[in-house]
Amino acid sequence: MGCPSDGIARDIQRFPQRPPLLPLPRADVVEQVVDDVKTEGSAKTFTLAGELLDRLKSWKQLAEFSGAEDWIFASPVKIGRLPYSYTGVWRELVRAAGVARIGHLGTHAFRHTYRSWLDAVGTSVAVQQKLMRHADIRTTFNIYGDVVTDEMTTASSKVAQLAFQSNGAQTERNEG
Repeated sequence: MGCPSDGIARDIQRFPQRPPLLPLPRADVVEQVVDDVKTEGSAKTFTLAGELLDRLKSWKQLAEFSGAEDWIFASPVKIGRLPYSYTGVWRELVRAAGVARIGHLGTHAFRHTYRSWLDAVGTSVAVQQKLMRHADIRTTFNIYGDVVTDEMTTASSKVAQLAFQSNGAQTERNEG
């Protein structure tokens, strides 16, 4: 999915109205250098929900760096003229994961979460591929394919209940 700031960066205020979905071009920001994206898939237009655009606009208005030339997630080190660096974001994730005692957490976890949420709301794999901007659907399946949804947990639980009911295991455990 990429960081929202790489797509709308400083131009967020140029969207005065909120369409249901907003197509956005992308740029890549690596080590504080703004450049073209790496792949053809990443170069495709990104579709942003209007609700997310509203939240990003609100965030920018309240942020320390809220000027027209400032980035949405502006780096205080660069006085708003560039976004937080990947390294800076990564360090904060590592710090937050340590405080929360959840182990390793990297930025790529957000892509896995996004894919899981797309799957959980019943999005077809072809649409997931497009939204994640994968050139090859095998990337969507093979790298992001291990999705455990509420539906899977519910289904597994129902199968276990059937197994206990049909073989009497639950009755034996209750009597013993």
